Amino acid sequence: MIEDVRAEPFREELPMTWVAPEADRGDPHELLIADERTMIDTRLELHRSTFLQRCAGLTGDQLAVRAAPPSDLSLLGLLRHLTQVERTWFTRSMAGAEDRARVYPTGGADLRDLDPGRAAEDYARFLDEVAASREIAARFELDDVFHAPVLGRPASVRWQLLHMVEEYARHNGHADLLRQAVDGRTGW
Repeated sequence: MIEDVRAEPFREELPMTWVAPEADRGDPHELLIADERTMIDTRLELHRSTFLQRCAGLTGDQLAVRAAPPSDLSLLGLLRHLTQVERTWFTRSMAGAEDRARVYPTGGADLRDLDPGRAAEDYARFLDEVAASREIAARFELDDVFHAPVLGRPASVRWQLLHMVEEYARHNGHADLLRQAVDGRTGW
């Protein structure tokens, strides 16, 4: 008897392409009155989620596009840079774990040495660092002081959290332009 091979057509299994997940920013105007710590923490979270929203729906290849020549900035590079910033200021400085290794080598490797095939790992590493930063920050009051090796002197937690809001705000401006250049998406 001859076997009927027409029953199931041959389908080559293609590897799934990773895509940055959607990110919900919530309403940026929801919290207009609160105590200082709540306001600062909320603004920092808003900027973190804004950055993730700018990456949402893009593949590793798209995240790695250096869309604003001659700059070598890309969304993937910024993701890696912000991962390093989170570790530097929270884990290494505030928590005092100066011996904890950098996430990426020095000299701009976080921005330049990109591998789109590792974008999912870089994204997960960012989420892990943010989670660690939240846990560390929650242990401190705004007036607490820690030694900031990057500055070579003490800094208050208030200064540190506001510095992070500034860092994200600056890079979210870059991310807006990069995202628009990659696929035309804009948004608040």
